[in-house]
Amino acid sequence: QVQLVESGGGLVQPGGSLRLSCAVSGISFRLYGMGWYRQAPGKERERVAVITSAGITNYADSVKGRFTISRDNAKNTVYLQMNNLKPEDTAVYYCNKAYGDFGSWGQGTQVTVSS
Repeated sequence: QVQLVESGGGLVQPGGSLRLSCAVSGISFRLYGMGWYRQAPGKERERVAVITSAGITNYADSVKGRFTISRDNAKNTVYLQMNNLKPEDTAVYYCNKAYGDFGSWGQGTQVTVSS
């Protein structure tokens, strides 16, 4: 059974940075593409970044050039470096399979961008 544990969120001013982490267990992590998703209040969950098992990345237009997804297969962890944060980035951030999901979601980590 897959477990996804997100961390690293917080309150940050516009223009600031955060690094999110997601520890994954219960799967052969290195074989899976992974993604970061976010859900803002009153909005549907959206995919913001993915990284394939080979390390190829792709980003939503709204975060391209500001966010960087990476992975450490030795630690079964996927990261999201977020720079130049904007108020519209405020959301709960989740990790999961790159496209689709593993059948469950973690608790997410709250990111709030506000002055």
